[in-house]
Amino acid sequence: MRTRFLSKCTNQEVEAYLQKNDLIFIPVGVTELHGGLPLDSETVISEAVALNLAEKTDGLVLHNLPYFYAGATISGRGTVQVSVRDGIDYLLAVAKSLYRQGFKRQVFISLHGPASLTIGPVIRDFFEEKKVPLLYIDSMVTMMKPEFAQKFFGGEGDPFTDLILAGYDYLGRLDEVPLTTPENDFSEKKEPSLAFANDLFRSAFGSSSTAYYFGELSDHMPTHKIESVEHRQQIADNGKPLFDAFVESLEIEKKVALLKELADFQDEVVIPKYKDWLYE
Repeated sequence: MRTRFLSKCTNQEVEAYLQKNDLIFIPVGVTELHGGLPLDSETVISEAVALNLAEKTDGLVLHNLPYFYAGATISGRGTVQVSVRDGIDYLLAVAKSLYRQGFKRQVFISLHGPASLTIGPVIRDFFEEKKVPLLYIDSMVTMMKPEFAQKFFGGEGDPFTDLILAGYDYLGRLDEVPLTTPENDFSEKKEPSLAFANDLFRSAFGSSSTAYYFGELSDHMPTHKIESVEHRQQIADNGKPLFDAFVESLEIEKKVALLKELADFQDEVVIPKYKDWLYE
């Protein structure tokens, strides 16, 4: 296709696509403090992952979704905070519109800790109303897989910044990442201001155990010192193998096939069997 991004297609291109497929990826982002990187870092990396997945599965991408619940990063005044409830309602409306237009398989993607608070309820509420399963890929869960956990949480280097810059580069947007100045130098790793409360944070999954704001802007988060244009490209290049491995680990071809199989099972087996009490 000329482009995978829905909003960059003509209507005729979308009409033609829907004659052969029904798959769309929905990267859900955030606009928030992120060390020395742009506020849209976690939006960009989600869009880059979504684009790669769409290319593997002949899907489209609905992007430009950068304003949702940020969480603790509201300590930084560049952060845009939208309530969890408002985010749920907005995404649910988007999902319903896409479904009406013919996108029966929808895959939501995020790479932001609290995103599951917003997206999870969308998946469940949509199913309760439409009886159609959608899919949510929470990349934070992928990071915790054994093959990635040591890289991201082992304390060596700065793999998250490597991954993000690779994402910017895949989208042709690497020049949007600024070089480090004394004012935006977040390269020093410090003890997080909230480290004393880690036992609380581990009480539930996905930022749902308690609520808080970061005590220091450096809490989110240490990022590479980017010393030159060439160094910026080197960081992005270093991140590409990790990015590619990350995308491959999602096994997206298998998952979108399973999503259709799950939908068919619900429609052909479960719903007819229990329909008398599954509908209000």
